[in-house]
Amino acid sequence: MTLPPLDSPHWQGSLKAFGWGLRATSATILSLVLFVTFIGIGALAHDTHFSMLWAILSTVLVWAGPAQIILVSTLGSGQTILQSAIAVTMSAIRLFPMVVAVLPLIRSPDTKRRHLVLIAHFTAVTLWVECYRFLPHVPRERRIAFVHGLGTGLMGVALVATIIGYLLAANLSQTFGAAVLLLTPLAFLFSTLRNAKELADVLALGLGLVLYPVAAQLNSGVDILVSGVVAGTVAFSVHKWRERREAA
Repeated sequence: MTLPPLDSPHWQGSLKAFGWGLRATSATILSLVLFVTFIGIGALAHDTHFSMLWAILSTVLVWAGPAQIILVSTLGSGQTILQSAIAVTMSAIRLFPMVVAVLPLIRSPDTKRRHLVLIAHFTAVTLWVECYRFLPHVPRERRIAFVHGLGTGLMGVALVATIIGYLLAANLSQTFGAAVLLLTPLAFLFSTLRNAKELADVLALGLGLVLYPVAAQLNSGVDILVSGVVAGTVAFSVHKWRERREAA
């Protein structure tokens, strides 16, 4: 999908920008990935004997596939609400840097904090990836409305898929359910690679992939965190070294 030019009259009004955000939902392959993934999550909720209303609310309120899987599996295995809340919170911490990265692309000097609350909730890996692709082509004063539309569209896709997965759960094999959940990290990986423009981005991604098998040998339970922090630190150090070298 090609967005209108920045000075186009198509951007006049927040409602039009919201509409362009909704339309952008159909222009990303991640919408299809979300759809298939949340079919698996709906089926998982059904198999662990949660109600459809509960499954729908978990999609709206948690809005993160891995965190929802943690929530369903921990509560389904008999863990307490407090234990499940702690586990989901630890999973959600990974989204904080994404929020920090996205908000400067959206806000302007006149933006009030209340305008960013819903965007912060919508910010998961899907929205984070697509904001870097779409927002440079959206006038800054219309970006909040655009992201509201994009987030609403993505969540709508996930809600429909959750309901379908819940209703079809009896006909879905465990192998298929596991396979569709695997699509999410793979799609995010390729989308991040597509959006990697700087050497630091490519280096961080490449080092993370190389270091993960090594970190997994530690059996620490934080393999991804260890490999990500080390790869990111090295990539950032190389980026700063190149900046100093070019300045000299």
